[in-house]
Amino acid sequence: MKTLTFWFDVLSPYAYLAFERLPEALEGCTYVAEYRPVLFAGLLQHWGQKGPAEIEPKRAWTYRHVYWLARRHGIELQMPAQHPFSPLALQRLAIACGPNRRVVEALFRHVWRGGADPNDADRLRALTAELAPARDPGADDVKAALRANTDDAIARGLFGVPTIELDGRLFWGVDALPMVAAALTGDAWFDGPAWDEAARARPGVQRRR
Repeated sequence: MKTLTFWFDVLSPYAYLAFERLPEALEGCTYVAEYRPVLFAGLLQHWGQKGPAEIEPKRAWTYRHVYWLARRHGIELQMPAQHPFSPLALQRLAIACGPNRRVVEALFRHVWRGGADPNDADRLRALTAELAPARDPGADDVKAALRANTDDAIARGLFGVPTIELDGRLFWGVDALPMVAAALTGDAWFDGPAWDEAARARPGVQRRR
């Protein structure tokens, strides 16, 4: 049985949609899922990118797009009261709980259902009580673990969330779920030269920074 790693930040609506879609998209596949929280901002900083919400036309498109995707797939979604917001408390809570599907589902739905403030103190206390983490989310070792996850993600080549890792390959975005399913069911394209050949650099002009 293969293990796939679902790298996520609850800040990302695409990560939420991919999480909700995962069971249906991979129906019939045999796998075990592991969940790894990271800080999307750390990935952006490392690769020198802006987030979608930091570019105004892209922000507007992103929100329209995720609402359309949610409607198309029958997934409940409401934008949180503020977005972007700091996901630190929620990502640390994920670490403190030892993230499994139940925990990650509760965290995503805390953010993406109901349209409330994800960092509202009363809501955070209620969520923490519900999940009953084995570790203190504010402890130094939990904070260090989240930083280590983010550093590990960067070392593996992650540049965004959601990313699914399978057999050392990285699949980025909710649109990549059919590719993950194909890889899990033995599509020969992933084991032949085509996977590597498709990614070979063919540099032309480069934008000046």
